[in-house]
Amino acid sequence: MAEKILIVDDEKPIVDSIKYTLYKEGFDVVVSYDGEDALEKAKKENPDLIILDIMLPKLSGLEVCRIIRRTYNVPIIMLTAKGEDMDRVVGLELGADDYISKPFSMRELVARIKAVLRRAKISVIPKSIERIDFGDIVVDIKGRIVTKKGIPVELSPKEFDLIVTLAENEGRVMSREYLLNHVWGDDFYGDERTVDVHIRWLREKLEDDSSNPKYIQTVRGIGYILRT
Repeated sequence: MAEKILIVDDEKPIVDSIKYTLYKEGFDVVVSYDGEDALEKAKKENPDLIILDIMLPKLSGLEVCRIIRRTYNVPIIMLTAKGEDMDRVVGLELGADDYISKPFSMRELVARIKAVLRRAKISVIPKSIERIDFGDIVVDIKGRIVTKKGIPVELSPKEFDLIVTLAENEGRVMSREYLLNHVWGDDFYGDERTVDVHIRWLREKLEDDSSNPKYIQTVRGIGYILRT
């Protein structure tokens, strides 16, 4: 069965071009032109991947990404205007799997899509481990739920995979490069700042004092370590 891709962009010429290219590549394609409709299509069509523009009518792509990430783990590739670094960072913080700047070549977009779909099929979490505890934090791997003092903590998929990777290697220094490759995949097109952004958000959600973290500590010049 062909993998289904939802394209969300209010520029019809771009949508038509992407749609034509993806059909040629053997994908099933669904399209949407605004944020509200995108949420309906995501729920109804259950796509394997979403291509999501940031600038949309009714609801922004960032808001759509945030809402989708509450319920679904579907891979998301954000489309950003050239040079909009802040939008890229925010998109990754909200759980986007990758981003690509306009204008882009269809060859590059197809490569990104295939890379993200490939990464989505590879779990970074060993199936034999079902739960990790440290301090007052419990990570339920099977249920993909994190609680702090018994209260659920909302994490993006990448934040969840990142804390599990750190917890599995408790007491070991993990380089930014290793974390980027292990959690995002070695074919991810972003840079190591992506790791720093997600670590900052994990600290804000899990630490009592994010500016003086007890668990997720920085090893200067190398990366991060989880101490329990």
